Amino acid sequence: MDAETLVRDHTVYACVTGSRAFGLATDGSDTDRRGVFLAPTELFWRFEKPPTHVEGPGEERFSWELERFCALALRANPNVLECLYSPLVEHADATGRELLALRGAFLSRRVHETFTRYAAGQRRKLESDVRTHGAPRWKHAMHLLRLLASARDLLRTGVLTVDVGDAREELLAVKRGEVSWSGTERRMARLAEECDAAVDRSPLPAAPDRRRVEDFLVRVRRDSARAA
Repeated sequence: MDAETLVRDHTVYACVTGSRAFGLATDGSDTDRRGVFLAPTELFWRFEKPPTHVEGPGEERFSWELERFCALALRANPNVLECLYSPLVEHADATGRELLALRGAFLSRRVHETFTRYAAGQRRKLESDVRTHGAPRWKHAMHLLRLLASARDLLRTGVLTVDVGDAREELLAVKRGEVSWSGTERRMARLAEECDAAVDRSPLPAAPDRRRVEDFLVRVRRDSARAA
C-alpha cells in the first residue's frame, strides 16, 4: 500500500496547525495541515513496514502513523501536542475522537523540558541571524514568544491553549519588526523564567499516562487485525 493511499484512506484525525490555528494568520498565510493515519495491522506482518510519517499528498501537509504520533506526544513534542489541541479540526473518525478524548494522558511536566529546550534552540538561531544579518527573522521571533507563553500557561493551568487570543496584535507587532530586538530578548528571558517558576507548582503529573495510551494503541491494532 503506497503512502498516499495510507493518508487518503486511513486518516483518523486531521487538523490545521500553524498561524491559522494560533490565531496569527494574515493575508497570504499558508494553511498547514497535519494528520494521523492508522496503518492496517496486517501491514506490520510484512518485512517492509508501513512508514512512520508521510509528507503530502499536496503542499503543507504532513501525517504521522498513529504509533509514531503517540510516541512523540508522550515525549511532549511541542508540534505534536499542538496538533492534538488545534481548534481547527477537519476530520476525526471514531478512532480520532478517541485519540482526542485521550489527549490529557499525554500531558506532563515534561513539557517544561521539551518546550523550553526547543525554544532555546530557536533563540540561538535568532541570535546567529542578528550577528550575521543585523536582525532576526521576526516571524520566528514571534512564534518563539508564542511558544514560551503557551508553555508557561500550560504549566500553570494544566491546559494547552493553542490560539493566542488577546495576544494576537502584540505578537504580530513583533512579526512586523515593530519591537526592538533587545525588547524581544527581554520578553523571551522573562517568559523562560516564568516557565521555570511554574514547574514545581504545576497541576500536571510528573509523567504522562503511558499505560493508558498503550492500551488504546493495542486495542485499535487488534480491531484492525480482526477487520482484515
